[in-house]
Amino acid sequence: MPEVQAAGVIHDLGYRGYDGPRLGRAQIVRALTWHSFRSAFGLGRGVKGKIVPVLTFAAMCLPAVVNAVVVARGGTRLFGYDVYAPALRVALVTIFIAAQAPELVSRDLRSRVLPLYFCRPLRRGDYPLAKFLAMTGALLILIEVPLLLTYLGTIASAKGGSAIWAQTRALIPGLGVGLMWAVLFAALGLVLACLTGRRAYSTGIVAIVCILTFFLALLLTAAEGGMQATTAGARIAGLFSPFTLLDGVRIWLGGDPGSGLIANPGGYGPLYGLLTVVLLAACLGGLAARYRKASQA
Repeated sequence: MPEVQAAGVIHDLGYRGYDGPRLGRAQIVRALTWHSFRSAFGLGRGVKGKIVPVLTFAAMCLPAVVNAVVVARGGTRLFGYDVYAPALRVALVTIFIAAQAPELVSRDLRSRVLPLYFCRPLRRGDYPLAKFLAMTGALLILIEVPLLLTYLGTIASAKGGSAIWAQTRALIPGLGVGLMWAVLFAALGLVLACLTGRRAYSTGIVAIVCILTFFLALLLTAAEGGMQATTAGARIAGLFSPFTLLDGVRIWLGGDPGSGLIANPGGYGPLYGLLTVVLLAACLGGLAARYRKASQA
């Protein structure tokens, strides 16, 4: 049998090998989280990628600026910290997650680069975890910074330590409500956006789900007599939208029932809390399952 001659040749091109420290899984997750957080605000991208996050953030801060002007002229705070411009917040959070959640997840799905991520010491749950943390952080900036600006604009004209302390005590529940919004809508936006790798479709899915469910809850509330109604139908109408679901939790935990989005849930408050937890768990579970499947494709 004739001897087979080798056809390939190995060339030494002079590339240097890497002999530095290998930071491992934790550093990869941190780097991916930070990169995704920057992407949520268009950092590192062109001007076009910054338009939506910059405009939504500026629009969200506008009521805080108006409040500061009114308070400086001797007026009172225009709105509660836990109900900061509720209709505006609904609209801007919808726009933000519809535009930016696909930016975090759709591109990698469309480009089919997930196997490249998972060839590193990265577990299947680390990738969606990093995306979730990044989106939560971005929404916290969008939601909480205007509250802090409202607080600073109010205490700048406050007289006496007791007035400042009263504003501080009112701010803390508002920050807690903002945290609930950020966590739930980060999970919801990402799980809807990762259903497809096409960004336009992802944006449409997120926007349609948020808008339709919100108006459904409002229509059901109006059909039962409005926000002041006390019927069982009015009290449970808020269960059909994540926005009104969170508002029901806010009222259940002691928030002002007269300045939110829905009627007072009354005795149905624990149901709002339970469904919020269930929705969050379902979104996080769906996100993890989606990327477990995508990593094996």
